Amino acid sequence: MNFEIKPGMHLFITGPNGCGKSSLFRIMGQLWPVTGGVLHKPSLDKIFYIPQRPYLPTGNLRDQLIYPHSIEESRATGTTDDMLMEILKEVRLAYICDREGGWENCSDWNDVLSGGEKQRMAMGRLIYHKPSYAILDECTSAVSMDVEGHLYTHMKNQGITLITVSHRDTLWKYHDYLLKFKGDKKYEFGEMPKDKLL
Repeated sequence: MNFEIKPGMHLFITGPNGCGKSSLFRIMGQLWPVTGGVLHKPSLDKIFYIPQRPYLPTGNLRDQLIYPHSIEESRATGTTDDMLMEILKEVRLAYICDREGGWENCSDWNDVLSGGEKQRMAMGRLIYHKPSYAILDECTSAVSMDVEGHLYTHMKNQGITLITVSHRDTLWKYHDYLLKFKGDKKYEFGEMPKDKLL
């Protein structure tokens, strides 16, 4: 496998179950080691990974949005709670702050938030960190298609290059390139076919 993704080359990764899509995600995310070949990627502050089931740290509501930043690191960037609320509005979670008792409230977020809320919180986290690249592994599977479309459009408008692993063909139109796993170590890489963008 040999391909390169430059800024603005939004890539959609697809293929049958068990073909290696999530394995590639884990290798790019340094969860698995590279045992052969060479992987070149940007520095950690320029790339952000969101899995299907995002990690929700122990802490308050604010911590869920700014992770892995601490409150001190977040404040040092000039970020205010009003700015964080704008991000929650962008990901359609503005109601969470009132429902959960404010930014300082601590809960077991894995129990409190629904699947779609967890995924939208992770997307808010991505918007907060504003990376150059986002690697997204089925990260909107529990989100409605209209909100999903809004989030993808917003991320592209923010200048974030998207690398998406998904089965949802509704996401194809937000990408310019296609990496298709075909099984038996075969793959195709190239510009997104025009018929997939309709």
